[in-house]
Amino acid sequence: MRTCSLLLLVAFIALAESFHGRHHMRDKRELLVRAKRRWVLSTIEIQEEDTGPFPKEISKMFNDRTNQEKHYYQITGAGVTEEPQGVFEIDAITGSVSALKSIDRETHSSFHIKFDVLSERTGQPIDKQLAFDIDVKDINDNAPTFLPPTMDVKVNENLKEGGAIVNLIAEDKDQMNTDNSKFTFSLVSQIPNEPKIELKQVDKVGFLILKGCFDYDKVKKYDVIIQAKDHGEPSQSSQAVITLNIVDTNNHAPTFRQKKYQGEVLEMITKNDILRIAVDDKDTPNTAGWLAKYIFIKGNEERNYQIDTDPVTNEGILSVIKVKDFERTQITYLLVEVENEEPLTLCKDNKLVGASEHPPRDIVNITMKVIDVNDAPVYEKYTFEVYLKEEEPPGKELFTPTITDVDSDLSKVRHVLLEDQGKWVTIDAKTGTITSAKMMDRESEFVDENGVYKIVIGAIDDDEPPATGSCTILIHLKDVNDNKPMLATNGAILCGNKDKKIMVTAMDDDAPPFSGPFAFSFVDDDKTVTQRWKLDPSYGDQAGLISRTPLPYDNYSVPLLIQDQQGEITSETMVVMVCDCGEGVVCKPKDPVTSSLGKAGIGLLFLGLLLFLLLLFILVCQCKGKEMVMVQDEGNQTLIKYNQEGGGSAFQAEPTLLLTPTRMVAVNNGHKTNTIKTSEISNDVVKDTDFYNSRVVDMINVTSLSSQPQRNTFTSSGPVRYNTWNVNRTNTGQGSSSMYQRSVSMRSNQHIADHIDRGSSSMYQRSVSMRSNQHIADHIDRRLYTMYGNQLDQAGYPPQEYAYEGLGSKSPSLDKLSLSDQGEDMIFLDDLGPKFKTLAGICQHTIQENNIKL
Repeated sequence: MRTCSLLLLVAFIALAESFHGRHHMRDKRELLVRAKRRWVLSTIEIQEEDTGPFPKEISKMFNDRTNQEKHYYQITGAGVTEEPQGVFEIDAITGSVSALKSIDRETHSSFHIKFDVLSERTGQPIDKQLAFDIDVKDINDNAPTFLPPTMDVKVNENLKEGGAIVNLIAEDKDQMNTDNSKFTFSLVSQIPNEPKIELKQVDKVGFLILKGCFDYDKVKKYDVIIQAKDHGEPSQSSQAVITLNIVDTNNHAPTFRQKKYQGEVLEMITKNDILRIAVDDKDTPNTAGWLAKYIFIKGNEERNYQIDTDPVTNEGILSVIKVKDFERTQITYLLVEVENEEPLTLCKDNKLVGASEHPPRDIVNITMKVIDVNDAPVYEKYTFEVYLKEEEPPGKELFTPTITDVDSDLSKVRHVLLEDQGKWVTIDAKTGTITSAKMMDRESEFVDENGVYKIVIGAIDDDEPPATGSCTILIHLKDVNDNKPMLATNGAILCGNKDKKIMVTAMDDDAPPFSGPFAFSFVDDDKTVTQRWKLDPSYGDQAGLISRTPLPYDNYSVPLLIQDQQGEITSETMVVMVCDCGEGVVCKPKDPVTSSLGKAGIGLLFLGLLLFLLLLFILVCQCKGKEMVMVQDEGNQTLIKYNQEGGGSAFQAEPTLLLTPTRMVAVNNGHKTNTIKTSEISNDVVKDTDFYNSRVVDMINVTSLSSQPQRNTFTSSGPVRYNTWNVNRTNTGQGSSSMYQRSVSMRSNQHIADHIDRGSSSMYQRSVSMRSNQHIADHIDRRLYTMYGNQLDQAGYPPQEYAYEGLGSKSPSLDKLSLSDQGEDMIFLDDLGPKFKTLAGICQHTIQENNIKL
């Protein structure tokens, strides 16, 4: 069974192998068919920097399909149609490829060329395009070069043996990994030749290594020439020049110019630069190997002295930084050594010497003498602490110091206050006892955050010069409950659109347990407040003020009671502004008030305008049917009424008038006879009196005096009332006077009175006659009737005429009117009161401004 199975397996294997062999032969034949060459091209390789002659054939191409029709060859690519152009060309008939010039491989190492065979008849390709690379064979035409070829290098004098001085780098542009680009470094020369400098190479990097040590005092510069040579044929090489500049370091120890120094210092003082110590150093100045460093070896155990180095002179500057006491020490011996900031290195026999072989450091002795001076009184301690309860009554003794003074009599020491910001204490000049002068407030600005009040006192002796000692007294003030709690801020904003709670913070200037936490409550449980607000929490440093219901936007005053831990209660008012904050935490500004008209408003506006135009039209139409009555001015001006006085109160008192002595004058006028009081005036003044007789007899006495205010005088006698208006006016010059008369006739053909002139040198008459017009006459009658009726109803305030209405035309109707035997006393016109002066000033200004001639 096993044999049969084995035979079957062998048979299957043989069958499969046979099938695979046939298939493989078929594929091989097909492969050979597909690989049938249509192009025949010899290898293209050119040598770098070929000397020619040019053009020089480098290859020839052939295509087996060219036998079918006439054709020509063409090449494109680098060196032909691409940069660098003009390097290669092809014979279109024979297919021979030629080089036209020499090629530098370091510029172009290969060229990618494309070959085509084209039909002469159609110009189309006969076969597929063939691409090929033309390689440039390298020659050893470049020598290794140093980067950079010359170098200036600074080398420290104390460089240890075996240390690298400088690194050298070179490169070769010839083909990599060939003998043409491989090179070797070699040291050509070294001047001077000691100490020895060796050259080591790792790959393409060289190192200069020191053998021995440098000595700046002997040689300060070295010139080294290094060569790099490649392995190509023929061999190429180049050189680099390296200059080594030696930098001086510390190879000389500093030495003191003197071995001993002496100095003096006053006791109990500190002072800088009391003594200078000089050294010499042969190293280069202003270097770390030259700068000196001074070290105390002995005598400065208490650190009273300090030595610094002058960077310019390299001297040591000795200073006293801690006071010396003459009673303890009179002379101090200092031992000081010197070294450089940079460690010392020494080169002997071309080798660096170890530190154990270095010479010892130079040492100097300094003797400092302490000079005795007057010592200040000394307190037992520099700081004393005193404890006191705040707000205690003044007069309490707080502290009495104890002092010592080795140089002075303590009984003659005077005690003073050097610092007392609040003026809270006094000091006894003899004993130094500190006594409180005022109540001390722990919350004062003079007390620090720890409740401590600072006092500085001094003790002054009586020596020459006086010396002062001082100490500090710290008074710790114990707190008492002397401050009431209060609100940290009396106003808050409640954003009604999103919150209903604000936190109310209280504060107390006292310290615990006399401050918070606090108990908050409303004042007397005000119902209005409790209906709007509640407190939650109501105990602590803060209380929560919560609105029970949404509140209208407005300001609300919330009275609060705040109680501290000791039961001290205060009343405060919190003003809460409830407003709309939007998305922020502060109130939004109110929107500006705007208004707009709708359709109805616009309609009403136009309707009102139309009604106004209609009323205006009706008024114009009515006015066209009436005749306008015009007053003709027969003279220069027209009588114009400016004011009409209405009825007043029933006040019957007679006005107080400034009048001169008067006498009675009889006036006879037809139906009525009355007596008129007339004022006595001077003979040099013109008397102008205008009378008008109708239902009421009005007498207008116009007497004008230059620059004098006007006065209205009202008199009444019997059943008939007289209205008198006095205007005085006088023009005088060198004993002469001019007078003029005015007379007003209200009705034509009616004379009221005769005017008589006495003692005047010149005069003229004017009269103003209103037009004899029935309309005007009727109007005057109606007005006078109305005026008379008002006089009967309001006896104390009859209608008055306030202004003279201009000049009228001349009229002789009143020439015969005469008021005889009038007095001439015009003294009352000198002062008619402040109101009259104000009115006169206004009238005078108007007359001058309008240039009116009277």
